[in-house]
Amino acid sequence: MIPIFDTSAQTAKLQEQFKEALAEVMLDGRYILGPNVQTFEQEIAELCGVTQGMGVASGTDALHLALKACGVGPGDEVITPSFTFIATAEAIVYCGATPVFVDIDPETFNLDPVQIAQKITSRTKVIMPVHLFGQIADMDAIMSLAQEHGIQVVEDCAQAIGATYKGRPSGSFGAAGCFSFYPTKNLGAFGDGGMVVTRDPTLAAQVCKLRAHGSNIRYYHDEVGFCSRLDEVQAAILRVKLPHLRNWNNRRAEIAQFYNERFENLPVQTPATASGNTHTYHQYTLRVSDRDRLVKEMQAAGIGAMIYYPVPIHLQNAFQSFGYKLGDLPASEKAAAEVLSLPIFPELTDSQAEQVADTLTTLLSKITV
Repeated sequence: MIPIFDTSAQTAKLQEQFKEALAEVMLDGRYILGPNVQTFEQEIAELCGVTQGMGVASGTDALHLALKACGVGPGDEVITPSFTFIATAEAIVYCGATPVFVDIDPETFNLDPVQIAQKITSRTKVIMPVHLFGQIADMDAIMSLAQEHGIQVVEDCAQAIGATYKGRPSGSFGAAGCFSFYPTKNLGAFGDGGMVVTRDPTLAAQVCKLRAHGSNIRYYHDEVGFCSRLDEVQAAILRVKLPHLRNWNNRRAEIAQFYNERFENLPVQTPATASGNTHTYHQYTLRVSDRDRLVKEMQAAGIGAMIYYPVPIHLQNAFQSFGYKLGDLPASEKAAAEVLSLPIFPELTDSQAEQVADTLTTLLSKITV
């Protein structure tokens, strides 16, 4: 079996460094917002080309607290894609605001700026693009729209750490960038973890207050906040991994290039990388007809193919109250019916990649006969 992602292979290579880092945390005794968290916040801020990072408990919390720090609340609207993981929209609802779903560019799977412009109203508070599968959205167009209408931008960078757009890193464009360190991310912890990055000191101070029960001074609370802090243990793990991120992303790109070449003459659409972008391939996602049959046959053949995402958020039961229906976002709905992600992670061997490609080629020849 070749899994979609193998966390154990990466852990095995670095286990001695992990043991040393965890032993230091254990002996130091500072387990909440300790020195590893503080240093890791600085390191991620530097990676993103901004001034401050604030570690929080998860990527979902990063989105939620960033929106709150931007002043998003009841009566506000936040424009975001429907073709993404549900956490993006959950964070909007947690603030009491209304998600306004916009369709995607079918080539990149990211927000279509033309359609963003059509959805802006007097209640639009934030545009929240998602840099899906490891590629940054069209930030020139998005930032231009935001500036024209006086709207803030919060980037969902959960799948795109280390990606660049015209030389600028993810998380460096909007008022805030939000990252997830879920174990299967390109930079993954041994549990949940997240971070908000910004160059706005006022926003940073507000996120820091919100993550610590609405308090700047212990036991003095300015507002009702949350308990959402990146764990010192997870920060220590992530600091061991961070120096390897660039090489890991490069290896993902190598595998993606191999797949692209092998699939060039097959009846599939390989991932497109927009001009000026680098793609970190959090997922290697194809588009293919008869997808449901193909994914079952891939899995039966021992290939961990997955569907990200089978139902766009605007059609999820949890979001029925917002009044969307089938046909409202045709590009998102078509993508949800056609996408198929293949195994891609830095430790995937050349022979394993060959097996994945051979299996897909064989199965497609049978299906299309």
